[in-house]
Amino acid sequence: MDTGIINEPLVPLRQAKSGRAPLVNQALFGETYEIIERERKWTRVRLCHDNTAGWIESQRVHPADLDPAPPAVVASLYALLSPSDGWDYRQIVAGSLLPRFDPATRHLFLGDDRYALLGPLPGGTIATREELIRHALMYHNAPYLQGGRSPRGIDDAGLVQLLYRLRGLNLPRDLEGQLAAGEILSFIEETLPGDLLFFGDDSRLTHVGIAWEGGRVIHASGRVRVDKVDHHGVFNEELRRYTHSLKVISRVW
Repeated sequence: MDTGIINEPLVPLRQAKSGRAPLVNQALFGETYEIIERERKWTRVRLCHDNTAGWIESQRVHPADLDPAPPAVVASLYALLSPSDGWDYRQIVAGSLLPRFDPATRHLFLGDDRYALLGPLPGGTIATREELIRHALMYHNAPYLQGGRSPRGIDDAGLVQLLYRLRGLNLPRDLEGQLAAGEILSFIEETLPGDLLFFGDDSRLTHVGIAWEGGRVIHASGRVRVDKVDHHGVFNEELRRYTHSLKVISRVW
């Protein structure tokens, strides 16, 4: 099967072959994909890291062989890449992948294309729960965007997936998959910072957030926000009511 790599900061994956179709996901710089179906204007791809499938514009397809070496991961909210020649800079976001990255020279390669990383070097994986919370709070007030995965717009499951990538864990994109990746806890009093809180109704899960100490949750709802949470669910002090009903608590790490 033909494969490719994302060579732009963000590429939208659409539900259908239209720029107006709902956003399924966003692919970040350095992520790889399999090409499922190719048409003149649109190409259907499947992301290798979480199997999300969607349509991207054919002009944005960048063929490349899959590299088995693990890439470096951008941990800062933004980073700037400089091309080896010219002025076609890339402002990439946290969670982006840097294939064949050499920290000594700051160079990385996408096929034959060479870039230099400007700014902080990629750090190691998140080592503590406190670090995970610190990174989560960097997204505070980022606008909600269904299918989004960046500080410019992000959804609840996308926030969880990105944060756990920085931990070195590859979580699925959907709520059910993220729940299945962890161990169920019985009581909210057992939670540690970074545990996952799932919300919903009697028939399905509809939302996920990240537990924080002090009975708080970090989640994307309208924007990335911090609210109170208890065994009933999320309590929004601005609205003075519960907005999400707690269903399941999970520990991935």
